Amino acid sequence: MRTITVLLAFAASLPAQHPTTSFKTAQGELKLTAIRHASFMLEAGGQVLHCDPWSQGNYTGVPQADLILITDTHGDHLDLKALALVRKASSIIIASPDAAAKIEGAKAIRNGETTQAGPWHIEAVPMYNIKRGPAEGKVFHVKGQGNGYIITYAGLRLYNAGDTEGTPEMRALKNIDVALIPMNLPYTMPPEEAADAVKAFKPKVAIPFHYRGADLSVFEKALAGSGVEARILDWYK
Repeated sequence: MRTITVLLAFAASLPAQHPTTSFKTAQGELKLTAIRHASFMLEAGGQVLHCDPWSQGNYTGVPQADLILITDTHGDHLDLKALALVRKASSIIIASPDAAAKIEGAKAIRNGETTQAGPWHIEAVPMYNIKRGPAEGKVFHVKGQGNGYIITYAGLRLYNAGDTEGTPEMRALKNIDVALIPMNLPYTMPPEEAADAVKAFKPKVAIPFHYRGADLSVFEKALAGSGVEARILDWYK
């Protein structure tokens, strides 16, 4: 009985399994793991990419990164404690200029710039608020201050929208296979606006993230019949 008790206690201490989903590429499977809020991991071809690691996520047993992307300086995106958990000596870190200034050894790229890191091609794209902010005449995210990213691996194009509303730049995107789309107020946009933006650029798959408290069924219903698959993962498990 004592042995059983010990085993049960050990099992209870193990971290909950992170939700995952996979996509086919020209060079095998790309696996996406939802860690927390806007934090996720990509694995493909023996390479690991982390985006916006955050201490509210459980990183127990999670592999360290070959490449780390940071979108913004806000605490749920730039978390030096969580960054240290996934960073190894050989990790490449790519960040928006303001974020890169706070991270030793990080490479800064601006909206519109591209770079290559191993098998990953990275394009920085605008992420910003059009109308939502903390006060009249102010917005939470200023254009040019943070980066969304288009991450290309073996021909598959994955768009991390970052913290943004449905900007003209988002709506004009082409040939996106997978899109990670935020939808929480007041910082980004509600599900119906997110779905409207997605229908403009028509990725094959749209995955809500950064959605704490949002009604995802609104997003799913709005995309029904559009040809875009709404794929739901539990980012707050």
